[in-house]
Amino acid sequence: MKVKQWMRASCIALAAGALMPAVAHAGTWCSAGKPVRFAGVTWESGSFTTEVLRFITEKGYGCKTDTVPGNTAATETALSRNDLQVWAEQWTGRSEIIAKAVKDGNVKLIGDTLPGGTNEGWYVPEYVIKGDPARNIKPVAANLASVSDLPKYKDVFPDDEEPGKGRFLNCPSGWDCERVNTRLLKVLKLDDSYTDFRPGTGAALDAAITSAYERGKPIVFYYWQPAALMAKYKFVQLKMPPFDQKCWETLRADNSSSQCASSYLVSHLKIGVSTPFYQAEPELMTAYSKVSFPMDFLNKTILEMTSKKIDGQAMARQFLKDHPDMWKQWVPADVAQKVQAALASSS
Repeated sequence: MKVKQWMRASCIALAAGALMPAVAHAGTWCSAGKPVRFAGVTWESGSFTTEVLRFITEKGYGCKTDTVPGNTAATETALSRNDLQVWAEQWTGRSEIIAKAVKDGNVKLIGDTLPGGTNEGWYVPEYVIKGDPARNIKPVAANLASVSDLPKYKDVFPDDEEPGKGRFLNCPSGWDCERVNTRLLKVLKLDDSYTDFRPGTGAALDAAITSAYERGKPIVFYYWQPAALMAKYKFVQLKMPPFDQKCWETLRADNSSSQCASSYLVSHLKIGVSTPFYQAEPELMTAYSKVSFPMDFLNKTILEMTSKKIDGQAMARQFLKDHPDMWKQWVPADVAQKVQAALASSS
């Protein structure tokens, strides 16, 4: 009898031990019922990525989730204090708050959601250089390749208000890129041949580019990727001097009295997570570290969101339904099954 009791106790102990990996797989944050709070970022790519992560976190890993709105500084500070747990699209090298939080050990930056990183610079429509036979547009600056070539082509991009000068379309006043571009015009010695035109808003910037493109007119402007316009139209990025960290810092600093030329910093898109959440959910962090969207795909996704007025949540569900080949690479098979079951029940 004692032998049987001992064997029964041993079997129970072994069974309990076999269950331990499953408990560890669940993590200690979500299993304790703690909500995972995501920063409610508002730009399209950030909103889309946030909702993709939320759906997988909630339906695949059984976590309670929520989004918390707020301006950038407030939500980044909240992340550093663990009042928020996830910031889905953090551009590296752009936030002093996040840089300090990482240095202090309060925030972890994981993954690489955009392989190769962001792209910022000065662009012209492709037809300016190559022409467009389908639209009966001939090339007007066939040898334009670099920002250093722009003085030779100032008459191609005329400024209506200052005859004899070309027009460079900058960012709206107050944007970080506006300050950088204004200083670049000076250090590249382009301010004598080009006016620095600043539209009033981001929408006005887009409208000016769209209007010129639709009419087949030459335009030289600053822009970035990922972005909807980059999927909608064909542009050529002009070469700039190589990236130089010290020069880049002088171009960005408010108190800088002298600058030197540099191309734009390439930011890598990371997922910012609070350190306590990172430590509590290692399996989920492994999944986050695998999340990745190619640039062309993300540009087209943003374009679809803007042109069809699709919000991040709806776009995320559409992505999860249409592209299991992409996201199933991020998660274990059992998690993928849960996500697909949730998608099927919500359709």
